[in-house]
Amino acid sequence: MPRFGRVLTAMVTPFDARGDLDVDAAVGLAKWLVEQGNEGLVVCGTTGESPTLSIDEKLTLFEAVSAAVTVPIIAGTTGSNTRLDIGLTEEAEKLGIAGILGVCPYYNRPSQAGIETHFRAIAASTTLPIVLYDIPARTGRKIAGSTIVRLANDVPNIVALKDAAKDPGATTAVMANVPDSFEVYSGDDSMTLALLGIGAVGAIGVATHWCAPDHAAMFDAWHRLDLEGARQINARQIESYEFESTDAAPNPVPSKAMLRTLGHEVGECRSPMGPTPHGLEDAAREVYERLVAARG
Repeated sequence: MPRFGRVLTAMVTPFDARGDLDVDAAVGLAKWLVEQGNEGLVVCGTTGESPTLSIDEKLTLFEAVSAAVTVPIIAGTTGSNTRLDIGLTEEAEKLGIAGILGVCPYYNRPSQAGIETHFRAIAASTTLPIVLYDIPARTGRKIAGSTIVRLANDVPNIVALKDAAKDPGATTAVMANVPDSFEVYSGDDSMTLALLGIGAVGAIGVATHWCAPDHAAMFDAWHRLDLEGARQINARQIESYEFESTDAAPNPVPSKAMLRTLGHEVGECRSPMGPTPHGLEDAAREVYERLVAARG
């Protein structure tokens, strides 16, 4: 079993009707996600609307969710301010979390030397394992393969990569040059099956909010060498992958719409992510109905 499990969800952050943090709803959602087959959770990642959360809100979520479930909780403590990120990481470590999600610093577009210095400083501030998060479509800067390799080899608590770079060939080269213990997780649902083919150990997903059983079945099929079965299970999830983020409704707007149709009071996204486009919840119901029907 991978360090953090195979199927993890980057959990949305529930808000109430006023847009305030709803801790009870977050706890309830976390428990339900685990019941659905998630073996770990990421709290306050991009899907959790981390740029809109205060430090106090993040710490509240880390503590409440960690106490509510027994699976590993990975905390999104990093952004684009190294000093601030170190302080939040140090506080988060006191709250029972299992690891840190370290997103590539966004918007300010640091050099590779700057990215490397940033992650080395955060790693030095904590004993927790760190998952690097490479998602250039959102951050504006890719973590170069050579940077990942140096960090993986030089920094003992940098232990994994959440790969959302859409370049399995580059990831293959990285995996050939990192320690055997270094793990790669798919960070892009549409690429999970492809990344399994080059040695990824799991997924930190978005559609896994409602597709966790399918992901678990896909991993099971893959590991028993039922490649056609894995392909078929992946195929029935493609509509969910396409639904989870579009230009008109970027992630996490669709995930919150889906969860509301499933009875979870997660509220709307905070500005600037909203509003929910008209008809999105109807589309969510249709996507979910077809997914359930495809399960047979």
